[in-house]
Amino acid sequence: MNFSEIKLEQKQAALSELRDVKELFASRGWFPGTSGNLSVRVGEYLPEQFHFAVTASGKDKSVHTPEDYLFVDQDGRPCETTGLKPSAETLIHCEIYRKTGCGAIFHVHTIDNNLISDWYGEQGYVPAKGIELIKAFNIWEEDAVIQIPILPNYADIPKIAELVPEALDPAIPGILLRNHGIYAWGQNAFEAKRHLEAFEFIFEYTYRRLLLNGAQATSSTL
Repeated sequence: MNFSEIKLEQKQAALSELRDVKELFASRGWFPGTSGNLSVRVGEYLPEQFHFAVTASGKDKSVHTPEDYLFVDQDGRPCETTGLKPSAETLIHCEIYRKTGCGAIFHVHTIDNNLISDWYGEQGYVPAKGIELIKAFNIWEEDAVIQIPILPNYADIPKIAELVPEALDPAIPGILLRNHGIYAWGQNAFEAKRHLEAFEFIFEYTYRRLLLNGAQATSSTL
């Protein structure tokens, strides 16, 4: 499907979803500076041809303007004439859409996901076991164990994008960049939001658990 064939109401619905999610996440402080990016796919999906709305580069996500978003194709190129630039990490969105066929991708920077991704960076994944919010990923085993992938945070975004397809775990709808942030996705904006919130809970839980373990180890030597 060409971009011109996508119905106007579908495009408007994607922009409305992005506005609502952006406002919510900004209220939580998940977009420090102008960091983070959000996207929602529009129209039919084919691995070789798809389109999505994405946040524009360099925008303050705590406010709304008429130039917050633009539409791009499967290679991250604008679908319409515009002076806006897509977020620098749009190529990473392209690879996630291409690999998963998902409907929305949300990327945020938080203290917890930065600390945890750096702590486990050399290991290449964040281990999580028996945490209730793992169920948000439709993993229902008792004391389930998951590994959330971590990629190096290269300054060269295409270099990161090249690593995405091999790093993705079909069972885990998220991937971390070390000391940078989390990308979470879902079949639609609602599911992507649920997954992102679950990841952030897991990261905060894991961080606090590490602190408690350190405090217990210190107290046992006193």
